[in-house]
Amino acid sequence: MSTVLIEIRRAKPHDAGSVADAHDEAWRTAYQGIIPGAELERLINRRGPAWWDSAIRKGSRIALLQFGEKVAGYANYGRNRARSLHYDGEIYELYLRPEYQGLGFGRRLFTAARRDLVQSGLKSLIVWALSENDTAIEFYRALSGKTVARSSEKFGTRVLDKVAFGWNS
Repeated sequence: MSTVLIEIRRAKPHDAGSVADAHDEAWRTAYQGIIPGAELERLINRRGPAWWDSAIRKGSRIALLQFGEKVAGYANYGRNRARSLHYDGEIYELYLRPEYQGLGFGRRLFTAARRDLVQSGLKSLIVWALSENDTAIEFYRALSGKTVARSSEKFGTRVLDKVAFGWNS
């Protein structure tokens, strides 16, 4: 019998390549058919290992979900960037490789990021998701997120709606 260790831990510089791979795989799955192809490629390519290495070294809060030796997903989070919305913290990104979705790992990663924010005094939380990303919308609703704002963002020639989910302490 073998046991696979599943852990959530803070990213280190040597994880940059694995985070870039997880980002690439997760974004291709999440946004194929939503974000125009050329724009999606541009967004993925600009987030290579060097970008992640820099973010980690600068102190960005990036939690990894590690399944055995493989980085299965990540969450990037910190202070809320939308000053008009009265929430303390924000999860900027939470992504899992496709084969790890639907198994409860996203919930574990979300809970770990939220716990870290609360321990830093950031008790309320906001997360943005593209309205057409049904998987993300269902995920945040299942976590009892309340729709608190709407906005839009331009990706290449396409303007996409996005929704903010909020959680209070």
